[in-house]
Amino acid sequence: MTTTPPRTPTTPLPASRFCCLRQLTILAPVVMLAACSSVPLPPWTPTAAQPAASAPTVQRPSSPVAPPVAVQASPVSPAAPPAASTIQAEPSAPYSAAVAARFPAPSVVYNTPGLQAGRTTFTSQAEIQAWLREQVAAASRTPGIKAAVLPIGRSQRGETLEALILTRAAGTDPAVLQSAGKPTVLLIGQQHGDEPAGSEALLVVARELAQGLLQPVLERINVVIVPRGNPDGTAIDQRATTGGLDMNRDHLLLNTPEAQALARLTRDYNPTVVVDAHEYTVVGRYLQKFGTVQKFDALFQYATTANLPEFLTKAAEEWYRRPLMAALKGQNFSAEWYYTTSSDLADKKISMGGTQPDTGRNVNGLKNAISLLIETRGVGIGRLHIQRRVHTHVTAITSVLGSTAQRASELQQLRPYLDKEVSAKACNEEAIVEAAPTAAQYDLLMLDPVTGADKTVPIDWDSALALRSLKTRARPCGYWLSAASTVAIDRLRLHGVKVLRVAEQGSMLGDSYREVSRTSGERQDVRGAIADANAIIKVQVSLTRGVVDVPRGSYYVPLNQPMANLAIAALEPDTQSSYFANQLVRGLQSTVRVMAEPTVKLEELN
Repeated sequence: MTTTPPRTPTTPLPASRFCCLRQLTILAPVVMLAACSSVPLPPWTPTAAQPAASAPTVQRPSSPVAPPVAVQASPVSPAAPPAASTIQAEPSAPYSAAVAARFPAPSVVYNTPGLQAGRTTFTSQAEIQAWLREQVAAASRTPGIKAAVLPIGRSQRGETLEALILTRAAGTDPAVLQSAGKPTVLLIGQQHGDEPAGSEALLVVARELAQGLLQPVLERINVVIVPRGNPDGTAIDQRATTGGLDMNRDHLLLNTPEAQALARLTRDYNPTVVVDAHEYTVVGRYLQKFGTVQKFDALFQYATTANLPEFLTKAAEEWYRRPLMAALKGQNFSAEWYYTTSSDLADKKISMGGTQPDTGRNVNGLKNAISLLIETRGVGIGRLHIQRRVHTHVTAITSVLGSTAQRASELQQLRPYLDKEVSAKACNEEAIVEAAPTAAQYDLLMLDPVTGADKTVPIDWDSALALRSLKTRARPCGYWLSAASTVAIDRLRLHGVKVLRVAEQGSMLGDSYREVSRTSGERQDVRGAIADANAIIKVQVSLTRGVVDVPRGSYYVPLNQPMANLAIAALEPDTQSSYFANQLVRGLQSTVRVMAEPTVKLEELN
């Protein structure tokens, strides 16, 4: 029987079924799919306007939405915000009292270790580890729930990286969760050490899944939580890891042990949905460039890189972004697409999140997962508005969990459909080797730093919602790699890419790369910042078709597999994110684009 495409998500999700503090009703069953068939993906027929590729707008349903559950919070008496003239900004506030008045504390108070009254530091690594074990003990008291703390690796300074597994399957091993027939959601916090709200929010979510109001979603989904991906950076309030690398630009190359740990976890548990919780800069270069303060409680973006399946993006938009925006609005939070800008004060351009296949958001998209970035306003303001920032994350993540539970049946069919669609493209069609965002103009809302009033700033805007193809090539059947390419092979396998070994000497029809020009440079992120201190090789190539001798012990990476698009991102040499550019593959002659199904004997790697 062939894989059936999931029901086209032509309507937004209904209003959130989560209700008040004392009750959480189970989400309505999703509609069953039609019988299996071999028809192609049905055409996309939206019932509401799609977001414009060049000038995005936050879409919200016209009907009111019930607020999401506010989990395990101590209620405080709500009060109307005082007039700006009566508010005294905290001494550490980098803006006026009038701006601070735009972000009143929520009517709930969260009580993680790092959010206790009078606390000056956020939850420590030891406290996170103790918290996770408390949730395992609490979950074990509920019949049917299985929970475990899984060590997934160590940081560069030797800190243990851990994940909390919560499920109603028979156990917490990856194979058991896979056989349970439920989608798995992976939640990741604090890849950047100076962005604490996501980590604190994930501790709240972990508690509510283990012993609180979110427990019912475990009837339909599994959840894996990594509260803190970068403990070394957190210990010194630094964005990067100990080695100075931005681990959220390392998810294709996997040079850091922290990124390797997340890749291994993703490979083993194969999540259908991945959420990456971050915070963004509030003042800094925005005040310097535009004379404004950042306005939005939350910024959001899904995977936006070359070669993503169309249905994956559309499901992320209608099944996740729209209900998430409605949930935030229900809590009176403001939201916008994620955006950033460079530190060059003369550069007034604003860009959405990057299109390079290097961030967790984009790499997990290339693994055919619905991959979501959620950012709250937090970098550079310390503990200011921390309860509101955490509540924003909790609201957004609760929406994602609810959407996954509601769409569980469809998501279980979406993933195999996408895997088959990607695999079927081997030897056919074209693949995008390099893409870029689309330039546009946009009126962005910010805040006046003195009055706190909304201020519209017309800006040049790079939209990641519509990509420009800069370079395309015929999609090969696979890639041959030399026997010396063991580092690249190990990294691909850590991602879950299937790699075969040439068992007997033979030949393959392929396109070999020939160098046209070469320079050295630096790998940059969308902000113009250096993503890696190591120099990269910037090469221009031409292709030469011919029969290539392939010795025994060399490797073949077939593209008739779900991870094909990730392999393309890694192995086409003339991009800044490629394994060749970053010297994980030595020499252009080490890789060949195989253009016909090989007839040589191949064997599985152990």
